[in-house]
Amino acid sequence: MTPTPEYPSMRVLALASLTALTVAAAPLGSSLAAQTYPSATDPRNNLKPGLHDAGIAIQGMRLIATAPKPAALDSIRGLTFVNSDLAFRGNLVYQGNFAGFVIYDVSNPARPQVLSTVECITSQGDPSVVGNLLFVSAEGAGNRNDCAKGGVQNPQDHMAGVRIYDVSNPRAPRFIKNVQTCKGSHTHTVIPHPTDRGVVYIYVSGNQGARPASELAGCRNGSDPADESNSLYRLDVIKVPLARPQDAEVVTGARIFTGLGPAPARGGRARAARAVTGADSAEMAQMAMNGPRNCHDVTAYPAMNLLAGACASYGLLVDISNPERPVRLDAVADTNFSLWHTAVFSNDGKKIVFTDEWGGGTSPNCQAMHPLEMGGNTTLVIGADRKLTQHAYFKIPTAQGAQENCVSHNGGLIPVPGRDIMVQGWYQGGVNIIDFTDPDKPVEIAYFDRGPVDDAPVEGQARGRGTIAGSWGAYWYNGLIYSAEMARGLDILEVLPSEHLTANELAAAKLVTMEEYNPQSQPKLVWPAAFPVVRSYVDQLARGNALPAQLLGEIRNGIDGAERASGAQRRQQLVMVANMVQPLVQRSRDPERLRLLNQALRDLAGATR
Repeated sequence: MTPTPEYPSMRVLALASLTALTVAAAPLGSSLAAQTYPSATDPRNNLKPGLHDAGIAIQGMRLIATAPKPAALDSIRGLTFVNSDLAFRGNLVYQGNFAGFVIYDVSNPARPQVLSTVECITSQGDPSVVGNLLFVSAEGAGNRNDCAKGGVQNPQDHMAGVRIYDVSNPRAPRFIKNVQTCKGSHTHTVIPHPTDRGVVYIYVSGNQGARPASELAGCRNGSDPADESNSLYRLDVIKVPLARPQDAEVVTGARIFTGLGPAPARGGRARAARAVTGADSAEMAQMAMNGPRNCHDVTAYPAMNLLAGACASYGLLVDISNPERPVRLDAVADTNFSLWHTAVFSNDGKKIVFTDEWGGGTSPNCQAMHPLEMGGNTTLVIGADRKLTQHAYFKIPTAQGAQENCVSHNGGLIPVPGRDIMVQGWYQGGVNIIDFTDPDKPVEIAYFDRGPVDDAPVEGQARGRGTIAGSWGAYWYNGLIYSAEMARGLDILEVLPSEHLTANELAAAKLVTMEEYNPQSQPKLVWPAAFPVVRSYVDQLARGNALPAQLLGEIRNGIDGAERASGAQRRQQLVMVANMVQPLVQRSRDPERLRLLNQALRDLAGATR
């Protein structure tokens, strides 16, 4: 597909522009949906620039607060001290930074309070929290064991791996241990032990080469993925006894790459020709010869014993029933994906949305001239045979400017029953909400975007780009969306009712509460028996014109009557409505949603006292 600088009314993502394969050479999904591209009047185009006074375009959301980045971590000219990812526990938000981390109290989300700021040079500082323990990823040549600035002078002082802190007192985090790994930790993922609640595993995604054995014993570079003495073709796995985190250590390597060859490239060119900039380019060049040896991110879904590996040139599906011996189930490559980057499962575990970080997150790759099938998402369906089939692409339908680093990045599910909805950060493309219930027709349903930090190229920066900023990741947590703004701090947003999301659906989403949330360790969402859940299914049936209006009205009246009643009368009324719904299941355009409604009515009747 040849990009054009104009704003076409529609770009059809042609089958001919994509090649997908699995290890067994399975065919591409049968449909790649068309996506409507915006007109030149899209509200997100050409927003006023500024660091703290940029123009804002927002739809379907409300900005509640922005907590500024603490001064100790504030250096926005370049990547050194930008904010990174988020983790959540109770009323606390843990925000990583390339120079440390900050803990916010969001008990009052309109007035988030900084409880502590820990200064520690730790690129990139992605956090996860388990109980009173905070884990922080460290990768790169400048990280020291003692966290200090100034770079590494003595190789023995180099820290690359995972730092562990005791955060039982969030006002005074206490350092516990550096767990060194051969390739460092670009990101990491917490996976609980399947039977021992006192143990967690940390899958470590490291993008750099193996360190010399003189710096860390046992590390070795090699070219054979099947050679178990080779440190490259594995994810280091740390075992953490939660009661004795000082004993945490690397216990094995997840060897999920063996047998994978080089991924194909568009037109048969070497994969390195599609490489992204910076450190990743060497990694991509290596994969042109030998296939992937690292993952950028892995997302675990422990309730399903599954893991989605975003592994640079491949997207992997992995069985983690035994976390110390993971088994690769499938692998998919796509010539349009430059860097398989992160993943989000649907709640039923039947779909995965993978992202493509084309340009490494530092390039303005959401301009009007850029193709929609690059630098966005793709949805894959997991079949009964646990193989992947690729479906449509999605990219934010707006033309960002040349000063706005923009590409798909981190996100997670919004717990709306009966639908697959995710929120996602796009760097300076902002935050958006996507419905991917239909894997062939993902649709944007809300967004929040600021103008660029800079209104002109910054002197001395690579390729004249603007300041690196925007949403590193955006996540729904206990009723609100939290976005890690790389340059500006922490944004807190509320989703509002709209034609795409009813008040009932949002009320049902807010019923799902979590005590702890690490986005790369995805929890199973479970809704309580409640009227908002029942009404959500009715609203969705109405939106899809699945039943005649008169019949929907009768169902709604029955539900309203049940809510006004109590005890046995309420139970009887709910069962009566369920009995009305049940025979409609096989006669409707949406039998699955009617089945869900029928079950939700009976669950609510059973929960009524």
